[in-house]
Amino acid sequence: MLHSQIKSDIKQCYENLGNQLDNFIPRRAQNYLVAEIAKTLAGEYHPKHRMLVAEAGTGIGKSLSYLLGGIPFALFNNKKILISTATVALQEQLINKDLPLFNRIFPKEFSFILAKGRQRYCCTHKLEACCITDTDQQVALWEEKPKKSDLDLLKRMLKASEAQKWDGDRDSWPTSIPDRVWQQIVADKHSCHAGLPKHRSCPFAKAREHLEKADVIIANHALLMADIELGGGIILPEPEQTIYIIDEAHHLPQVARDFSSAAASLKGAANWLEKLNQSVSKLAELADYKKAGRFQTTLSETITHLIPSLRQIAASVDPAQFSQDGIYRFEHGELPDWLVEEAKGCKEASKKALQSLGKIHDLISERIKENEIIPRLGEQALAESGFYLQRLENLEKVWTLMAQPNNDKGAPLARWIEKNPDREGDYIVEVSPLEVGYRLDQLLWSRSAGSILVSATLRALNQFDYFCRQAGIFEKDSTRFLALASPFDYQNNARLVIPAMPLEPQADKFTDLLIDTLPEYLEGEKSSLVLFSSYWQMNKVADEIRPLAKKNKWELLVQGDESRNITLKKHKENCQKGKTSILFGTGSFSEGLDLPGDLLTNLIITKIPFAVPTSPVEEAHAEYIESRGGNPFLQISVPEASKKLIQSAGRLLRKEQDSGRVVLLDRRVISRRYGKALLDSLPPFKRVIEYP
Repeated sequence: MLHSQIKSDIKQCYENLGNQLDNFIPRRAQNYLVAEIAKTLAGEYHPKHRMLVAEAGTGIGKSLSYLLGGIPFALFNNKKILISTATVALQEQLINKDLPLFNRIFPKEFSFILAKGRQRYCCTHKLEACCITDTDQQVALWEEKPKKSDLDLLKRMLKASEAQKWDGDRDSWPTSIPDRVWQQIVADKHSCHAGLPKHRSCPFAKAREHLEKADVIIANHALLMADIELGGGIILPEPEQTIYIIDEAHHLPQVARDFSSAAASLKGAANWLEKLNQSVSKLAELADYKKAGRFQTTLSETITHLIPSLRQIAASVDPAQFSQDGIYRFEHGELPDWLVEEAKGCKEASKKALQSLGKIHDLISERIKENEIIPRLGEQALAESGFYLQRLENLEKVWTLMAQPNNDKGAPLARWIEKNPDREGDYIVEVSPLEVGYRLDQLLWSRSAGSILVSATLRALNQFDYFCRQAGIFEKDSTRFLALASPFDYQNNARLVIPAMPLEPQADKFTDLLIDTLPEYLEGEKSSLVLFSSYWQMNKVADEIRPLAKKNKWELLVQGDESRNITLKKHKENCQKGKTSILFGTGSFSEGLDLPGDLLTNLIITKIPFAVPTSPVEEAHAEYIESRGGNPFLQISVPEASKKLIQSAGRLLRKEQDSGRVVLLDRRVISRRYGKALLDSLPPFKRVIEYP
């Protein structure tokens, strides 16, 4: 049961919220969501599986809801709150707006912090090493000779760091840091060792100290997955002591899949293995030959096995097997016999190489701590071996997954080889799981002190089933599900118009039809957003409509012509000046785009956003479903299209007083059997269906 003190704190917070916000309007759905979060965490629905999955429509105020329902419970029970998001925009909203507000209304003190991965921080030792003037050492540290501008930038960063005017966080440096420069100084787990003198003031270590003291931690899905893949509690708090609030939860399965995937080039790997082989003797010498000799021998032997094996695989690949896109996918994840044997050999060799180099790396660390070698030489060697350790870890992951037999009980791995666009005659070996739900269940849901998953779009076709399969929510009976409708008045404030289009989007002449039809639905509208299914189609339509836009004095802004921020800034300025402004965008403009009030009153969706299963993973997933007697179109394509269509339509009304119309130029919502389910999953707009 929920403790009376927690109830009192939540009630006090809500009363204070009304005093803090002008024009605050209590919302029944928000109150209900707060109560359900608190009751779920208290174990009122299930004593162990404390999980709530809530789809909260736009305007409910879900972020304040989970702060109100989660923080009082967590502090009372001495638990951490981890809020994971998919976008930087939401992180900034939480850190700069929502949490400071909650701090003012909550009767007790609490602290919060933004957590970032190690890759967002520099290694001060690497930074110092990169600023040396010795040419030979520069060549050893840089793959290519550094530019003068790069060295000048590094020297300014070092000076600022030593003067304690920069904390080593990439995001806090006042100008953009090129990737080629950042990769030279980025912190990594191998070369950054807390026991070494140079690393005791490590920016990442300092950030970790603050992290351990915070009550509420904001992270992104990628950092969350990185932590739980390491076992949990390595970067972020331990799952058993943490209440997870997963906002924008519909993105989590894809992030989890990306983290479980691996890729490595064949000839590219052979090339850096050759460089490693040239450095083995030097590294072993610094580690002490007496102790490191056998590891040096094993490392050299495995490298001399790996290099010809990787090149032989590249030579054995049949060019005739590649698609027009340069992909050679192995059906049902089954490798040809010759590649099975090569994969096993590469797996064992890369594993031994990784272990041997790891031992040499540790021995060098020990000698530095014992002052047996010059720190500058030792730490430079650690940076070099750390670089190769990371690459060997990835190589071992690729070949372990490639050599892994398919499991009869679960989905196979998607395995394929792709032509390397950056190196002629080279191939990239890639492997990815099809389903990652079991990993999320095993590493996260089954271990957490509580899990609250929220998003404006979690259901597909008005059901949670599709999301549950993706996210590994198997204990449905003990999970609390909520679907809370937006408080917006869709019936009176918005219309859904489905024109009498003579062609469906798959028709050859549909793009020409769009060129002829769009002006009719842009005429007389001051602020429009047109969403396309492809860049090609968007640009072709834009090229044809530009003369008409110029004639009518319409300001046409096309995604990709300039940065997203500049494009949206120009659109807002146009609207404020009373000009007719038209945005053309693709799928990325259908989510996370906030254009309230007069910034958007006319939304045109050119087609139902069906994803074409062209990626090897999507093709493999469809193949797997078919092999089990299923229908991939109905089981994957339609649910995904439903979610994306809801997200697209959600761009129109962002605040309660907003109004406008959605125009859907795809008659399949009327003409196809699945259309009714798609239509019924949309918000309850007033419908206007035009007939010929």
